[in-house]
Amino acid sequence: MSDRYLPYAADAEQSLSPDELQVLQRQFERELPRPRVQTKFNYAWGLIKSTSKREQRLGVNLMHEIYNEHEERKRECLYYLGIGYYKMGEYANARVYIEQLLSLEPGNVQARSLRELIDEKVSRDGMIGLAVSGGALALVGVIAAALLKKRSK
Repeated sequence: MSDRYLPYAADAEQSLSPDELQVLQRQFERELPRPRVQTKFNYAWGLIKSTSKREQRLGVNLMHEIYNEHEERKRECLYYLGIGYYKMGEYANARVYIEQLLSLEPGNVQARSLRELIDEKVSRDGMIGLAVSGGALALVGVIAAALLKKRSK
């Protein structure tokens, strides 16, 4: 499968409508207990694109099953596992899967794009974390200084 068949990483920010997801869910449920691989993949993909963390987690779990059971789908699964973990805010896990894909396909535009999104999010969240930590540290310093000043009187 060539890169043009996979969405660019910006697609990671878009979700399916509840009606669209319901169509995929119904098809998946109709085929239980042994859904076809493509049906399971489509449902996992739809769940990963959801805005619900619970649905995203289910999608990632289904995608892991496909990854472990179907060698021919590993490449696609790596990409969507990266998207799933990215959407759930698990950036270290997202990066693991994207790096695996990039080790197989260094020129994969979608994976490189998603890696950039992950790096931007980690950097931005890291800056926010530093600002919060710095603010908390400053507050502790002010309180300690006030206590010391009060104690010295």
